[in-house]
Formats: sequence, C-alpha cells, structure tokens
Amino acid sequence: MTIALGKPGVDGLSETVGVLREWQYEGAPVQLHPGDLGWFWRFGPDATAEAVRTWSRGGRILAVGLLDGSDLLRLTIAPDAHRDEELARQLVKDVSGTERGVFREGKAYIEAPMAALVQELLAEDGWDVDEPWTPLRRDLAEPVEDPGVRIEVIGPEQAHVRAAVQRASFNSSTFTDERWHAMAGGVLYADARCLVAYDDRGDAVAAVTVWSAGRGKPGLLEPMGVAQDHRGRGHGRAITVAAAAALQELGSSSAIVCTPSSNVGAVATYRSAGFEPRPEVRDRRRDA
Repeated sequence: MTIALGKPGVDGLSETVGVLREWQYEGAPVQLHPGDLGWFWRFGPDATAEAVRTWSRGGRILAVGLLDGSDLLRLTIAPDAHRDEELARQLVKDVSGTERGVFREGKAYIEAPMAALVQELLAEDGWDVDEPWTPLRRDLAEPVEDPGVRIEVIGPEQAHVRAAVQRASFNSSTFTDERWHAMAGGVLYADARCLVAYDDRGDAVAAVTVWSAGRGKPGLLEPMGVAQDHRGRGHGRAITVAAAAALQELGSSSAIVCTPSSNVGAVATYRSAGFEPRPEVRDRRRDA
C-alpha cells in the first residue's frame, strides 16, 4: 500500500489528536504531544487544521506533523513505525520538495524522534543537525510539594491576566485575550489548565499552561514564562512546581518540558523544580 500525505481538516482533528494521545507513553522519545496542538489552537481551529500533516497507509495514521511556523515541522511517528523504511523514505521525499505542500523554498527545520530511521535518511539527503535542546522530566508518582506562592487557575474572566504575563515573559509574544479564548475553546483544553503565580504584592509574575494526554501518560508544560521584571526571585520554580501538581491532579504519570540547551537559566529553573534532564536532542536543518 502507498503512503498518503494529507491534511485532517477541522473535522479530522479529533482523530489526529486521538492518535497522538495513543502514542504518548513513559520512556517515549521527545515527540509531538497533543498539548503542542492545543497551544497552537490559539490561532483557531482552521489555522490548526491547516498546519497539521498526516502520513497514512491503509487508512492508518503512521506519522503526524505540525508546521509550527512556515519553516519548522514538528514530526512524530507511531511507536512501531520508527524504523519503517517505506515511511521514512516517503517522509524525506515529501519534506524535500516544495510541490508536496510541506515546506517552501529556503531554510527549514524538522524535529523528529532521534532514533527514527527518518533522521538517518535526512542526514543522507543533506540535512544538518541544529542547536541542541534539553528535554526534562519530573515523575509524578509521589505528592508534589507546595509551590510557596499564591497560584490561580485561570478561567475566562482572567484571560487578560494570563495573556499579559505571556507578553511580559516573551518579547515576541502575540498572545491576547482573544487567543486565550480560542485556545480554551479547542477540543484539547478540557484536559489543560492555565496557571498564574502571584508575588507578595499581588502582582501576576509567572504563568504556565499544562496539557494532559490522558491518565497514566506524560503531561506537557507548554509554555512557561516569568515576567521579565520579576525574574531571579524563584517565581519560575514556583510556577513549574504548580504545573507539576496540576498535571498530577489531571492524572498524568509525569511532567515533561523541552528547552534550548543554551537557555541555561531555564534548564536550571526546571531542575530546581524537580525535573531531571534527559539526553539532548537536535532538530534537522536544511540551509537552502
């Protein structure tokens, strides 16, 4: 059977999300998580559907990719298909030419499981390795400690607070109240929470969104940020601990996050909150 590249459309997003949930398990490689689609949903269901690509054989989805911008494909593969040669060769073919509707001309990046055959075939096709990222994980089998600050779970009436902290944490952020409502209206947000931490003066200083993939599966922090004027005071650790507690309440077996290895402050913050680093991973990069 041939492998078909497709787009799920808005009506097919639920099936795609269900497949991603099935592929999450303890010990899995760093990979696309349902929460990555949930965070992207801030742009609305139509934009999310347009950004998703699936590769199927015989009606079964074998790989799912999210175009996180025009030049980055975040790709994951069914656990039993990591070394499927037919799939790997088709993936490389589809990302290497513009006619397949994945990438345009120019620089491009692919995030994929490090042990998958597609990594080796991309290297043979001239894709180089990019800067390293550090995945981190916290086991949630034991009770999570108190974060030591006031934490609020954000609902619709506080969307403006969550959005303001996001913008104060990331210079390039375009997050708004409207985008929070779009995200919260998506099918994935039923298993998600937005948290905001407040300092002793009552100022909102840090925020995080957490995404469950289902009971007994790893949950994701995406994103976490501390307002630039409030850094260096332990707020990052506090909101990260609160995130772990929220995922534990949602039934997650562990909490996972990934950050550029060059962001030593972020790595240190996650480690201080009980997250343990895992082996570094690298995207593949095509320079032209």
